[in-house]
Amino acid sequence: MQIQVLKSKIHRVRVTGADLNYIGSITIDETLMEASNIFEGEKVSIVNINNGERFETYAIPGPKNSGEITLNGPAARKVQKDDIIIIIAYGIIEMSEAKNFKPSVIFPNEETNSLQ
Repeated sequence: MQIQVLKSKIHRVRVTGADLNYIGSITIDETLMEASNIFEGEKVSIVNINNGERFETYAIPGPKNSGEITLNGPAARKVQKDDIIIIIAYGIIEMSEAKNFKPSVIFPNEETNSLQ
């Protein structure tokens, strides 16, 4: 049997922009994507701490070390600049693997979105 588990998490980052006229997705600083093991095009869940919104989209890399967290397309309506969000990715693995699996969870500075 397979189960869905937490694979990656970027805990509490600040939204730097919202671009309604973009096709869709969330732009994430590539440094944060690499550190959290989130891949380009991967489905992610977004939890908005400020307003309780929960929604799904896919990740695209932004410039490294830029701190960029931009919601694009329709998702831009679910956030405002400076909202604090959590970005989560899940994976499907065998139940026997889940007992020893460790997700990639990072805790960036929520003022700068940096790992320092």
